[in-house]
Amino acid sequence: MRMPRRGFVIQARTRWLLVGIALLFSLVLLMYLLECAPQTDGNGSLPGVVGETMGKEYYQALLQEQEEHYQNRATSLKRQIAQLKQELQEMSDKLKSLQEKKSPKINGMNYQGTKEQTSNDLLEFLHSQIDKAEVSVGAKLPSEYGVIPFESFTSMKVFQLEMGLTRHPEEKPVRKDKRDELVEVIEAGLEVINNPDEEDGQDEDDGVGDRQLYSENDFVEGYYRTERDKGTQYELFYKKTDGMEYRHVTLFRPFGPLMKVKSETVDISRSIINVIVPLAGRTEAFAQFMQNFRDVCIHQDKRVHLTVVYFGQDGLSEVKSILESVSRETDFHNYTLVSLNEEFNRGRGLDMGARAWEKGEVLMFFCDVDVYFTAEFLNSCRLNAEPGKKVFYPVVFSLYNPAIVYANQDIPPPVEQQLVHKKDSGFWRDFGFGMTCQYRTDFLTVGGFDLEVKGWGGEDVHLYRKYLHGELMVIRTPVPGLFHLWHEKHCADELTPEQYRMCIQSKAMNEASHSHLGMLVFREEIEAHLRKQAYRTNSEAAG
Repeated sequence: MRMPRRGFVIQARTRWLLVGIALLFSLVLLMYLLECAPQTDGNGSLPGVVGETMGKEYYQALLQEQEEHYQNRATSLKRQIAQLKQELQEMSDKLKSLQEKKSPKINGMNYQGTKEQTSNDLLEFLHSQIDKAEVSVGAKLPSEYGVIPFESFTSMKVFQLEMGLTRHPEEKPVRKDKRDELVEVIEAGLEVINNPDEEDGQDEDDGVGDRQLYSENDFVEGYYRTERDKGTQYELFYKKTDGMEYRHVTLFRPFGPLMKVKSETVDISRSIINVIVPLAGRTEAFAQFMQNFRDVCIHQDKRVHLTVVYFGQDGLSEVKSILESVSRETDFHNYTLVSLNEEFNRGRGLDMGARAWEKGEVLMFFCDVDVYFTAEFLNSCRLNAEPGKKVFYPVVFSLYNPAIVYANQDIPPPVEQQLVHKKDSGFWRDFGFGMTCQYRTDFLTVGGFDLEVKGWGGEDVHLYRKYLHGELMVIRTPVPGLFHLWHEKHCADELTPEQYRMCIQSKAMNEASHSHLGMLVFREEIEAHLRKQAYRTNSEAAG
């Protein structure tokens, strides 16, 4: 009887011992939690108790205090990391020095000398790649086929000319290497702007606190192109939301690390654009053009002069009436109407519009009445043309026939809703050179248009080739803010065979996409197939 009782006592003691250990462990855990809990001020209280009387200001002050605490902590950690990096570099240098002392000399040169020579040779080669590339000086080219066009991009999208089967005129980069490339380029441009060298022309006395820093949100647009035997060139533009100054950075990747070419500030606040429009008839299209001009140039940009060169007398009074009406309603008087009582000639019209300006140098935008542009495009025009250095030849996005594109709707949507970059809605008009931004002195220096060209087309290509044969850089890139609205084309019998062929080719390309044209061409075959399908279905139902 005593053995079971003794076992019971031992079992009870064991149970009390385990309970004591559990209580001790709980006490230690409680003390640890109290020690690790974040410290609060003596006046701190729970939100439900004092927060109701303190109000919004109390929480804002508390949040600001916590934010400052974490900022100070982050600054301290960054300082410690920098110190550790410096110590690591010093240790690495000491180790390298010991290795160099032990390594034998080769041909009278030690390892360090060979490494420095190799580094200098590589740097010299990379700079030679920049000198050979068409970065600072334009190259003389035999024809328009020798131009390497730029592709433009924003922080979200790329606007590209080479489409292929899987590419679209506007898309988010699908390949990771392309996304990483553009992100690296944008960040490299920010590094150049926010940490300028002496050669960038920044005042050395300006401290970092006085200098305006830029971020990824300030990136506006960029252009890039690759010369396959030299490297890739990047033109980047940054701008603060509340300012008119743009920061322009040129980078070049000579199949190696990015190298800065230049960094500059571009002030476009006083840059006037003379929009020159040649016209004959088409008063309804001109009324639509003036609506776009009113919204973009008069209400938004406000730094534009309009020159209309009108051919003939038929419709001239209507054009005058439209201009006078816009002038009265908007108090806009910066326009010139040049009347020519002769047959329409686009080259002559633009030439007359350029020479009608009598106020010295000015940036000109050669425009057609069926072109729609945005305020962002006007800034691109200013940024990419420079007197004596650059002319801008943007690639227009040409819209297809809305009657075909929106055939499933009763009526096509308004023009503003048609302005989208999709394969079935339009295409990059890479064979057109009519829309261009260039300075008046450059235009006159190359001799302007060939006025011997009559009728449709050809004059713009001749002017384009003049620039290609000269020293000026030609910036050729698709821009998202420039659209060519569809209108029916008439190819006159008076045209030369070459002009007529170009006119028919342009007419075909303007009508619809490949898939939509295919549906029209094979419409009878499709309808026959649908009839057969319906007949088969009815036969099976009857059987």
